[in-house]
Amino acid sequence: MQDDFKGTGLDSQDAEAFRVQAHKMLDACLDQLEQAAERPWQAPPEDIDRRYEIQAVERGAEDVVGQITRDVLPFHGGNTHPKFWGWVQGSGLASDLIASMAASVVNANLGGRDHAANRMERAVVDWTRHKMEMPDSASGLLVAGTSQATVIAFQAARVRKLNDVRAKGQGARQLTAYASDGVHNATRKALELLGLGAECLRLVPSLNGQMNPQALRDMLKQDREAGAHPFLLVGTAGSVDIGAFDDLDALADLAAAESLWLHVDGAFGAWTRIAAQPYRALSDGIGRADSIALDFHKWMYVGYDCGMVLIRNEVEHRAAFSARPAYLEGADRGLAGGEPWFTDYGIDLSRGNRALKVWCALETYGEVAFSDAITGNCQLAELMAQEVSAQPLMQMGRDVISNVCVFTARADLAPDAQSALNNEIAQNLQESGEAVFSTTGVNGVTMLRAAITNHRSRPEDIRAAIDAVAREAANVTEIS
Repeated sequence: MQDDFKGTGLDSQDAEAFRVQAHKMLDACLDQLEQAAERPWQAPPEDIDRRYEIQAVERGAEDVVGQITRDVLPFHGGNTHPKFWGWVQGSGLASDLIASMAASVVNANLGGRDHAANRMERAVVDWTRHKMEMPDSASGLLVAGTSQATVIAFQAARVRKLNDVRAKGQGARQLTAYASDGVHNATRKALELLGLGAECLRLVPSLNGQMNPQALRDMLKQDREAGAHPFLLVGTAGSVDIGAFDDLDALADLAAAESLWLHVDGAFGAWTRIAAQPYRALSDGIGRADSIALDFHKWMYVGYDCGMVLIRNEVEHRAAFSARPAYLEGADRGLAGGEPWFTDYGIDLSRGNRALKVWCALETYGEVAFSDAITGNCQLAELMAQEVSAQPLMQMGRDVISNVCVFTARADLAPDAQSALNNEIAQNLQESGEAVFSTTGVNGVTMLRAAITNHRSRPEDIRAAIDAVAREAANVTEIS
């Protein structure tokens, strides 16, 4: 039987023909990058599901590359376009293409063992830890995004509070967590996933856009008197709705006094640490946190997906996740060496090479380019606010704090009519390809929202988008 074995059909049978198709794919991708401004979001065609139906019959690289060029590249999510400011999405970098090619052929599993990719992830963790001003003893892990990073951080916080929880479970012990009323939904989801339940989250009222410390102290006192066990305080560095920042130094002082684990949700706002002033000052104190969750695929612009969790105490981090069955036993030398293994610090055993995207971006463009881009995004948000204020019927929903601008297109209308109009404008401009705004609620009104995490955006894009909003708003005479 061994003499009859002919191998499989999973390797190219014609290397030269495959090389030709790979070059065609590369050229199509380069065109996509170079023509990003000409390729806004467009609705997928009605028959796209049929086009994507899997037949699982050999077609060959030429046919597949042709279909990708026709049916995949044109129908993207839009976030590569310079006038995309919807939600908080990064724009992607040309360096991602280089990194992705290398990552795909190496196909590294960064769960552990002794190979170079793990060393690169440690270098990325070290650089990030330094920029976030955490101590050299802190540990870190690249993850899918802030949502996953939050689960990992909260589990470490829970193990600190209940050191037997991994073996015995939480039982009847009621843990409580605290966050400002504008905290991202990732906090609630993480508490639910860990089995603590959403009701353990106490939403602390905001005062001038920041968590009210006196209200927090009152809640802590009430919960302790009721028999609960406060364990976690979540600070926000860049709220998703308006880009607000908690006073992180004040929260660090309070967490130390109250014996709470301080976690900072810095999904995008943590990166003000490398911005110019006054934006850098927004995240002062972040390095005093017990844990930080952040994303590279938002305000560091690298391709999806790529987030990180940083934890101040490496021993506590490892204690929350380390579990080595016999088949994963390490060795002093050989491939089973390379301690520590990243699998001891998180959920995944098998992990892709996210580090290469970050390393490639930083080494290609340099930190200054990222600092300038982040600072520039904040300046563009201020420019948008100025353009809004110059329009007689528009009105800001909140002052710009960082990179988020929230406004209504027609402040002269009733709240329900404003909400309907703003929703309509957002959809119209998305479909026309002129600009992508998302929406959020402010004081009972659905408003247009621009979260500028796009390195391709320019002042002329801002002005053109506000002109388009004004045009749409002027076409409306009455909305009920």
